[in-house]
Amino acid sequence: MRLLESWLNCLVSFLDVVASPSFSLDPIPQQQLHTQDSVSEEIHLPKKGPVFTPPYPPEDSPPPDVAIKCDYSAMKGWKDCNDKDDRGCWLQGPEGKSFSIDTDYEHYWPTGIKRKYVLDVSEMALAPDGVCMPHGKVFNGSYPGPWIQACWGDEIEITVRNNLWYNGTTIHWHGLRQWNTVEMDGVNGVTQCPIAPGKNFTYKFQALQYGSSWYHSHYSLQYADGLAGPITIYGPSSANYDDAIEPILMTDWNHRSAFEDWAWAHTRTPPLMTNILLNGKGRYNDTDPKHPKLPIGQPERYSKVFKRGRRYLLRLINTSLDTTFVFSIDGHNVTVIGADFVPIEPYNTSSVLVAIGQRYHVIVEANPVAESSDGNYWMRTIPAKGCSTFGTPPDNRTGIIRYEPKSTDDPTSSPNDFPTACSDEPYTSLIPKLHWTVGPPVNEEAANGSYHVHLVPTKGKPYHPPDQNHWTAYQDPLWLNFSEPTIRNLDPAGGVYPSYLDVVTLNHTEDSWIYLVITLAKGVKKGGGFQPGGHPMHLHGHDFALLAQEHDPYPGSLEQIKDKLKTENPPRRDVVLLPKGGYIVIAFKADNPGPWLLHCHIAWHASSGLAFQILENKDKMDISRENQLKMDETCREWDEWVGNVANLWNDTATIEFQDDSGI
Repeated sequence: MRLLESWLNCLVSFLDVVASPSFSLDPIPQQQLHTQDSVSEEIHLPKKGPVFTPPYPPEDSPPPDVAIKCDYSAMKGWKDCNDKDDRGCWLQGPEGKSFSIDTDYEHYWPTGIKRKYVLDVSEMALAPDGVCMPHGKVFNGSYPGPWIQACWGDEIEITVRNNLWYNGTTIHWHGLRQWNTVEMDGVNGVTQCPIAPGKNFTYKFQALQYGSSWYHSHYSLQYADGLAGPITIYGPSSANYDDAIEPILMTDWNHRSAFEDWAWAHTRTPPLMTNILLNGKGRYNDTDPKHPKLPIGQPERYSKVFKRGRRYLLRLINTSLDTTFVFSIDGHNVTVIGADFVPIEPYNTSSVLVAIGQRYHVIVEANPVAESSDGNYWMRTIPAKGCSTFGTPPDNRTGIIRYEPKSTDDPTSSPNDFPTACSDEPYTSLIPKLHWTVGPPVNEEAANGSYHVHLVPTKGKPYHPPDQNHWTAYQDPLWLNFSEPTIRNLDPAGGVYPSYLDVVTLNHTEDSWIYLVITLAKGVKKGGGFQPGGHPMHLHGHDFALLAQEHDPYPGSLEQIKDKLKTENPPRRDVVLLPKGGYIVIAFKADNPGPWLLHCHIAWHASSGLAFQILENKDKMDISRENQLKMDETCREWDEWVGNVANLWNDTATIEFQDDSGI
């Protein structure tokens, strides 16, 4: 009955795609975070700190009910200073104090307010490209999920209510450091038990960084079925602009659930992707009557209207399952000003390579360098060669920039000239505004390259099904226990974790530098299913310094590559592409206690086990009594739900409930 309902709902879903804006938002009244004064009262100081609207487009989007205000009422004596002629300034205070693009945001941030949101997780048929995918999973009845917005320094509370039929869930706030709030990172089996169907969990954390990112389920392959949405933390920028466009989410898409494809994915080559979506909209152009999945209709492409001479901030986010994209706008160059949550020195380019999980802030000046005869220009998301697996090449013309608001014609513009090979943006271009000097490593194992990405055969428990090849980067392919997350298992029996939990224990002072060398062979022999030209590696809990990113094999020791290690203000981010046949050297300070996941963001590989945990200074973790009790309650609820066979999708067959790593 539920499946039939899903199919019947596909037409409704398609009509929603056609009629609705890219994002929805269900705001909850917000309350003041702090009331104490930060400076002494004086007669000439304002009674309250500044309240202002952050940069938005002035006309067509976002809708008025989506706009928020940055509220720094608690900061008496301060004023806002962010405008189109000085985007680097955020707040100015007494005695020459300020919060700006030059502020050390890892140690200092303004005092904002508390913002509350609710995310309802549910099943819903989706037809974002006109073809029904009956097994969609969504936030608040929309795909992508609601646009979560906050201002630098705000506290954020997000209550997640799980209404799924057969799945638990947890939600990860991608790239947010969760400094001293590891229990809010949202990784089942690592920082919490899954939220059981019919239950809820409230995530509480502070926006210490600013920029753009996304939130997504970290439960198995759920995000590939629709559980993803954008986050914006408003703050300063390293270059000036006039207007800001809502986040632009680019993703690959299939007309099957990722859970259906998983059985194929870990026994053969990766499943072929079908289409590309931009902000939840796409077009499927296969009209062959022999094919069973014809489009219900053709949704309108994502489009924006530019006014000549204005400068627009675009927030690019890759939320794919399997694909690195090259983003471009025909006839336009872009200025890149941010990589992940790190502001950088601006640089110009005709295209931007965006790996899975990566984000870029770019500025587009509405003065084309190559004019189109009709005033319309394609936005393109081109799958990178070697980092994508499509059957039939999809249409990469996924969006439209218009200079004539009334125009409905497709553009006739030509693409810019740029490479499309799988890689990151040029290493030398990514220069952080905030300077770091990286010290020598304190972890002895740093030099030996002990984190090697490869495939291995698995046999016996806990892996299911047995006798399959799985990805690993450390001891064994990762396989988490939903009921015993690492955060509640800090002292394992005998003092040693099982090898399939892949726990790297680090105990160092908070100013110590941890180095990790991660390597990748050029290929895997027959039967291994090796495909990608690189792996997007994501570290939770930290921005890392990228000391080296090389396409040559790792020689075996840091001493041999010491001349290649950049320790003075190297690129910094939270997702990096590990090159095929090469290696990366990343570094971070041991200043955020708790268990943190490091994993490949190709969803097939994460499910296969390409991940390990970094247990950082466990004795310094400080979880409040309230959060500890909620964590314990969530685990009790999960164990009760999963222990009842009637809750499983097939309660008559002899099956294993967990058939992937858990992430």
